[in-house]
Amino acid sequence: MTDNKLQPFHLTATGYNINYLPEYIALRHGFFREQGVDVTVTIPKPWDRVLDHLAEGSADMALGGIWVPSMYRERVKNYTVFAQIANRCPLALLRRRQREPFKLSDVAGKTVLMKSGGGASVGLFFKMLLRENKIDERSVDYIQDLDGVMLGDLFQGGMGDYFVTDNLSALAMTAANPDVVIGMEMVSQSDVPWSVYYRETDSITPEFLDAKKRFCVALQKGIDWVLEHDAESFRDELAELFPNVPVEVAVGVTNGFRRDGMWTSTTVPRGGYERWQQGLAGARLVNSPLPYESIIHKTLPAEA
Repeated sequence: MTDNKLQPFHLTATGYNINYLPEYIALRHGFFREQGVDVTVTIPKPWDRVLDHLAEGSADMALGGIWVPSMYRERVKNYTVFAQIANRCPLALLRRRQREPFKLSDVAGKTVLMKSGGGASVGLFFKMLLRENKIDERSVDYIQDLDGVMLGDLFQGGMGDYFVTDNLSALAMTAANPDVVIGMEMVSQSDVPWSVYYRETDSITPEFLDAKKRFCVALQKGIDWVLEHDAESFRDELAELFPNVPVEVAVGVTNGFRRDGMWTSTTVPRGGYERWQQGLAGARLVNSPLPYESIIHKTLPAEA
């Protein structure tokens, strides 16, 4: 298909993360163009300007946490979720090196640093994980209103007992600092629709649905490609995509995510969705869990 027949399709994203890798691969390998859509991406600062981009019509979909359309629903504005890219939580819990093996219950009575510059997801997931494991979240002291880089420096300097950050940063930190180790990689902690694509419900048109369908076909091809290729085989691409991280770390994180179910399908899984809704309700972001059908757009057969 020639470029003059491509349909512009603009995304506004809350960040640039390795858990979005299949989208980046789909862009680099021309999978979107094969489906007739010319995908471009903006990453605004602050991140919540993605909602402004949707409101003004400058973006076709936003990419970010499903907790945003959940808490806005029937309060401010309704959004519909059309696809997911990240099927697991991409965080890790760092601790100081010690002989004893880590147990999640060890955090009770301790101080946990958690980055929050990209939104509430870090604290939402970690506190949900504590509740799921019958650990009183109120038994932990949290420092979470600071930038992730600042908190990382402070943790390595002696502040707090644990640090929750993204998996890529965590592994880069442990590679550079022998006194810090990973206690838990949360990608192992079951399904949750961590990162999804959504749009204002009132702005959905047949033309958008057609373009969205083709977008999802290409995104699924990107997911499949990543799952079919050991990260060692495309380490040069990873080095280009994440130049500020040692390539060995990027390869290790990618293969870990491939193994542990970070990427599966563009379809939002009902089980993971319902689990996350329980977590959002436990954090009081929603009054009660939202039914799946109230926010998730039905997947068409051609997209499955």
